[in-house]
Amino acid sequence: MKDRVADFWREDAPVDPVKHTMRPIVTGTSVLGVKCVDGVVIAADTLGSYGSLARFRDIERLMKVNDNVLIGGFGDYADFQHIMKLLNQQTIDDAVIGDGVYRDAPSIHNWLRCVLYNRRTKFNPLWNTIIVAGNTYTGEPYLGYVDKIGVSFEDRSVATGFGAYIAQPMMRRALEENPNMTCVQARELMARCLKVLFYRDCRALNRFHIGVVTRAGCEISGPLSTDTDWSIGANPSGYE
Repeated sequence: MKDRVADFWREDAPVDPVKHTMRPIVTGTSVLGVKCVDGVVIAADTLGSYGSLARFRDIERLMKVNDNVLIGGFGDYADFQHIMKLLNQQTIDDAVIGDGVYRDAPSIHNWLRCVLYNRRTKFNPLWNTIIVAGNTYTGEPYLGYVDKIGVSFEDRSVATGFGAYIAQPMMRRALEENPNMTCVQARELMARCLKVLFYRDCRALNRFHIGVVTRAGCEISGPLSTDTDWSIGANPSGYE
C-alpha cells in the first residue's frame, strides 16, 4: 500500500488522459416554444432515450429558474442536469443577497450562451440546446434559443431536434393566421404539435409537460397526454 501511495506522488507517475464526452448517451428530443401576446408557452415530452431504447419515460425537461423564467432542454440529459444545478445555485445566490434583483429571461439567455460557448472552446461541449422562456425586466414576453456551440437568437417560435422540421412550420403558420395568439391558444397548439411529433418522431412519447410564463408568474403543468388514432397509419401511400 505504501508503495502505491509513493508511486502516486512521483513526478513521473502515469496520468490518465483527459476524457471528454464524445456523444450524448441518454437524450431528450424536441422542445417547442411560442411567444404570445400575454406570455410564453414551451413544451417537451418526458422520454429519455438510451440510443434507440425508450429507457426513461418520466423525466422532466422543463425547469423553473425563478418566478419569471423557464428553460427547456434538448440533448444529453446528464448535461442538462448539470446546467440545472448551475442555475439553481445562481437562484440561491440571488436569494442570499436579498436585494430584490432577479435575473430576467435575457440575462439567463446570455449567461447560457456564454457557458455553452465556453465549453465549446474547450472542446468539451455540453450536448444541449436550451430554450429560454420568460419576461424581461419591463414585463415583455421573451423567447430565446441557444445551442451547444453558443449560437443564440430570439424569435416568436422556436423548436429543437426533429421538431424544427415538423413542428416549427405548424407553429409559424398558426402565428401567421393568428398574430395575437394567447397562451390558452398556444397550449392547444403545443398539444397538437407534440401529437404530430409522437406520430412522426421515433424518439418522442405521448406524455409531456407544458410551461407557461405570464406577468403573473410561471408554472409547469403535467405530465399530460393527447388522444391518438393509429388507424391513420393506413392512409399514407407510396412507401410500400
